[in-house]
Amino acid sequence: MTQRMTRPKLTLQPIQPGEIGQATAMATVWNAACGADWMISPQFAASATRPPANGCQAGRLAVADGEPLGFVLASTRTAPPDGPTWGWLDGLAVTPAAQGQGIGRLLADWAEGWLAEQGCRTVQVGGGSRSLVTGLPTELESQPFFARRGYAKTPTEAEVWDMAANLAGYTPPADLPAIPGQVRPAHPGDAAALLDFVRRAFPDSWYPEVAEFLADGGRPSDFMLLWTERGVDGFCQLTFLDSRRPLNRFYPFRLPQPWGHLGPVGVSADRRGQGFGLALVDAGLRRLHNNGVNGCIIHGVSRPASLARFDFTPHRPYARLQKSL
Repeated sequence: MTQRMTRPKLTLQPIQPGEIGQATAMATVWNAACGADWMISPQFAASATRPPANGCQAGRLAVADGEPLGFVLASTRTAPPDGPTWGWLDGLAVTPAAQGQGIGRLLADWAEGWLAEQGCRTVQVGGGSRSLVTGLPTELESQPFFARRGYAKTPTEAEVWDMAANLAGYTPPADLPAIPGQVRPAHPGDAAALLDFVRRAFPDSWYPEVAEFLADGGRPSDFMLLWTERGVDGFCQLTFLDSRRPLNRFYPFRLPQPWGHLGPVGVSADRRGQGFGLALVDAGLRRLHNNGVNGCIIHGVSRPASLARFDFTPHRPYARLQKSL
């Protein structure tokens, strides 16, 4: 008589913010599912489980017989006065051996249900402040899974790119316009001016992240500031190997070392289109170059041609997918 094998019972364990054991399990699952070009560390995974400053986050780890098989993270952004309306799938992965068994579907069902309970009416794959990726990586070929669940490309920004360059021989473009201002690294005493600018210019997008970065002990000098006659009028953020923001969240592994990252970049609304943003990018790239950075990433770019003058080329594409809940 043939004895029937029973499949181990699957449980969905709540993910605790910053818990290193669960973060290690998440990294193991993600790395097995996504491959060497998308490796994450347990430290990065742990940082991704912290609730965002302007929203909330939750996640589940799928475990059978003590073995992690998959996980999902989801987060919201609060939009006063009506509460959170946008949600993100910050990460979703299942180990190759456990794929095709409905685990990914179960995790996605849980995440979408939780987001709906928080009042979210729309969910996007990646692109949030805690997301492991800025969108769905095209090369991972997982778009059919999300299409079956009703996800479609966003109407305004269907695709974004990571852009890359080797800064070993960087020189400023010859056609950069002169600006009535100066770009320099932020000093410790400039933190209040930086926060005031980002609060005024980008209150719902970059301000919570910049404020959190500084509150967590991030260096003000990781920012380049544009100064004009009226004070700070723009900024860009740089990421070095020793920055508080983990560099491996930008997946630079195909590029020549040492690595660096530039972004975000933002200027006052009435200064846009006048060369101020170009001046910030150039100053940031010169500083990265002067600090020995070779492989540089600028991620989440919707118009790749805008960086051609700096010799950046498309590195990898992401699909921006969303659905209504």
